[in-house]
Amino acid sequence: MLSRLTRLPRPAALAVCAAPVLGLFAAAAFAPLPFVVAQPGPTADVLGVRDGKQVIVVSGAPTRQTTGQLRMTTIQATGPSTTVTLPELLDNLFDSTRAVMPKEAVYPSGGTDEEIEERNLEEMATSQSAASQAALGYLHKDPKDVKVELHLADVGGPSAGLLFSLGIVDKLDGDGSGGELTGGRTVAGTGTISPDGKVGAVGGVALKTQAARRDGADVFLVPEAECADARSELPEGLRLVPVSSLTDAVNALRALNRGEPAPSC
Repeated sequence: MLSRLTRLPRPAALAVCAAPVLGLFAAAAFAPLPFVVAQPGPTADVLGVRDGKQVIVVSGAPTRQTTGQLRMTTIQATGPSTTVTLPELLDNLFDSTRAVMPKEAVYPSGGTDEEIEERNLEEMATSQSAASQAALGYLHKDPKDVKVELHLADVGGPSAGLLFSLGIVDKLDGDGSGGELTGGRTVAGTGTISPDGKVGAVGGVALKTQAARRDGADVFLVPEAECADARSELPEGLRLVPVSSLTDAVNALRALNRGEPAPSC
């Protein structure tokens, strides 16, 4: 092939060589890439009502009226079966309201859209159980006497655990001295929770801060390990409070309510 090209006029030879290269670029431009595009998703007040039901329902103990909000945050990402091409990738790469993430980071165990949705709902159910255990353990209440039901089944994943626990604490005990744990403000956040009250990282926090500020929050509770990520696209007017446990989160909110120093990223 090369010997024949040498006998062609130079412009013709270049054209022949460029054709397959251009073809490869064209194919690459429309080939599916192993990435997903994510954006800020909806938030939900765990102290409020969702689909006509209180999100947190407690029986076996008196509960308190609340006026503040504790908003769990989410991101919306393209599904594992959605094709993301190079032009779409480039369109979103420099958009601060979007994030391009490796597909395996968002869907580490793979599966179809239906399988992932089912797995997310299972994780949410497990998270709700852990949140109840963590909150009741923190308040030294016997789960045999105090029952907690959480109604937010249409949002998948474990990242609302911390907010569920805080909501239960606020409903049952407030700030511990007669006031609301939220101080009447709109607080948002994210983080997994273990039954013993440890807070874990979740990912997507930069997008979640945008969702929180959009929906009126001025304080955002973030897993301590993700402070740097949360600061990367921090909306104006939103204060980041790092936490590593349920106790940290409660103490930080109490400090803010009293006008005392609280941790900051």
